[in-house]
Formats: sequence, C-alpha cells, structure tokens
Amino acid sequence: MNVVVIGAQWGDEGKGKIVDYLADESQCIVRFSGGANAGHTIVSDGVQYALHLVPSGILHPQNTVYLGAGMVIDPDALFAELAMLTEKGISWEGRVFISDRAHIVLPRYRALDKQRDAARKRPIGTTGRGIGTTYAMKSERDGIRLADLTWKEKMADLEAEDREFLAPFIDRLLVMKVNLTSELWKARGKKVLFEGAQGALLDLDLGTYPYVSSGFSSSAGAAIGGCVGPRSIDKVLGVFKAYSTRVGNGPMPTEFDAESQSELYNYVRETGREYGVTTGRPRRCGYLDLVALRYACQSNSIDDLVLTHLDVYDTLSDIEACVAYDINGKITEDFPASIEELNAAKPVLKHFKGWKTCLKECRSYDALPSEAKSYVDFIEEYTSTKVGIISVGYDRKDTFIRDTVW
Repeated sequence: MNVVVIGAQWGDEGKGKIVDYLADESQCIVRFSGGANAGHTIVSDGVQYALHLVPSGILHPQNTVYLGAGMVIDPDALFAELAMLTEKGISWEGRVFISDRAHIVLPRYRALDKQRDAARKRPIGTTGRGIGTTYAMKSERDGIRLADLTWKEKMADLEAEDREFLAPFIDRLLVMKVNLTSELWKARGKKVLFEGAQGALLDLDLGTYPYVSSGFSSSAGAAIGGCVGPRSIDKVLGVFKAYSTRVGNGPMPTEFDAESQSELYNYVRETGREYGVTTGRPRRCGYLDLVALRYACQSNSIDDLVLTHLDVYDTLSDIEACVAYDINGKITEDFPASIEELNAAKPVLKHFKGWKTCLKECRSYDALPSEAKSYVDFIEEYTSTKVGIISVGYDRKDTFIRDTVW
C-alpha cells in the first residue's frame, strides 16, 4: 500500500512528525521532492532530530528510506545529516538510498540563488540553499544527476570547482545509488510512505506562484518524484496546523496584524515554536485559512486530513478561522490564482469558543473537550474531508488516529 503525506498549507505543518509516527508500521519511506531547504522535526523520547534530506522514517530500523528522483541533493548537507544520525545512535548504513535520477546541488548554486532573488523586483524570500537554481538547471537540461557522476564526458563539462567539490563525495554517493522504479516494483505489497516537502500552497503549479518552491510539493509530485505511476497511489494525507503559517514573501490573507494583534501574533509564534528548522527565520502566523485548506484538499485528492498544533490554542478563550475572502467588496469561498486578489483579500472570520484545557494527555477524539471537537467538526464539514489524525504535542506519543491509515 502506498500512502502519500503532503503539507496542506505553506509548509512547516508537521509532516516529519506524522511520517515518523506512521513509519512504525511501514517498511519503506520515499522522499519525493525538495532539498535541504526543508526542515522536518521529530521528537522521540525527549530527543529532537532535525532532518532536511533524509526521510523521516529513518528512526525506525525496519524501514529502508529513499531520496527520490524529484529531490535535489546537496552532498555536504546530506553527509552532515547522516553524521548527526550516527552521533545520536541511529544506524543508517544499508538503509539510505538515492534515486539515480536525483539532481545534485553544487556550492556555486547557493550564491546564484541569493543573487537571483536579490535582483528580483519582488524577491521570493529564498532560503539561499541553491534549490531553485538546481531545479532551474534541471529544467534547462544543464543539471547533473547522481547517474551522471560516472559519465566521463559530462563530468569533464563541469567547471573545475564543481569537480573538485564532488570528488570526495562520488564514491560515497554511488554506494547509495539505486533504480528507484525497480526498487519500488520489488516492494509491491509492502507499506510505503511517500513524504513530501514544503506544502501544497508552495507547489510550482498549484501554489501562490511566483511565491512558491521550485519543486512539486503536491500529491501528484509523489508519482513523478517517487518513480511510480499515479495509479500506484492508494491514499493521500494532508497535514495542516490549527492555524496558518508562512515563511518568506508572498500573499497570506489570514496573517495576524503585527501591530493591532501583536499579543496574539507573539503568543502563537512562541507557543507553536514557529521558527524555521532550516533557517531559524520567524514564521508569519495567522488564522486557519479554510478557503486555502479546502482548495488544497480538492486539488490534491486528499483522503484524510491530519491536524497538528491543536494544543497551541489551549489557553485561548476565543478562536477564529477564515471561512471566506472579501476581495474588494466581493465575498468568495474560492482560492484565487491571482496574487493581486490574494493580496487584497480580507478574511471573513467565524468565531469558536476556546476549550481552556490542556490537550496534551488526550489520546482519542472522544477525550477532547466539546469545544475542541466543535472546531474539528467544522473543519471537516467545510472541507468535506475527514480529520483522521490529530496531534496535541511535539512528541511522537502526542498523536492519535481516528481512522486506520493502512
């Protein structure tokens, strides 16, 4: 069975934790998109792991993990991450493999990323990790893949600094090289998780273009980047927070007002630890945007939603969520493609009573206070999508399933 886990907002929804949680029953994890710009945080038995390239299921010894064809891989970052896992007692040798079709991030791409963004009239807010440049080189057919490291003519075409950078990594990378299509064909019948990066609203085609990532972070990207056909996908899970966050530039209709709502803004940011795992940048925070969430459900065929950070609202007396946009006096419940319209959108808010209860010890939907249930029930009704998993804390154990995933 193949299950895809994607972010249903602008990234940072808690995908890593959910993949780690579900990986207890799986045998394979495939990360299908993105690069070291992603940050997936896992907390297990009080120990925190910050992963950027390695799939989140690596902490479970029965899992084989694959870096997919849709990824762009920085060898420096990868081996630093693997060294971190070794230091924390995680045995990864013989369990981490890379698709031979994955592209390589070269050091000079990082500088190019920053230069290109700085030169834009409307900067995207890139992480400066060379991700966008690598994807651009890939699209222009000038990139270098893992499979190309043994292609003498291709290697000779690289600049001297590129060859010098790659030289100490080549043998170490080739040991992990696999034909991912063949590997997953042989894994038929196993439980396989496809792990996305960023979020559906940052997808190159479906997101808030041009303020998006350069890769495919939608569920459809799992088939391409994971080297399987679309009919091989059995279920799609969309992870979202009880509120909205975004890093970098771009429209965010429900963002809290930094001046008039500074107390709420700071409360959500600090309570939710809303700082980038990769960059440390503070995240923009706002009301849960149900218009955008429903769009993500519809455009990604999300079967079940996964609600995280519900506990962040534990101490609030009142909660609000966006149920429509007011765009220049016109009310709409559709998520527009126009950046101009999104920038003009004012959230139409629905009020909910807070639960004023610590949710951390809840281990079932029935154990939630009625006010929290009402919030969850309305999300399901509005999006026409079941909330199948709920997270009420950072640790792996602070999670409960309402519907069986496998």
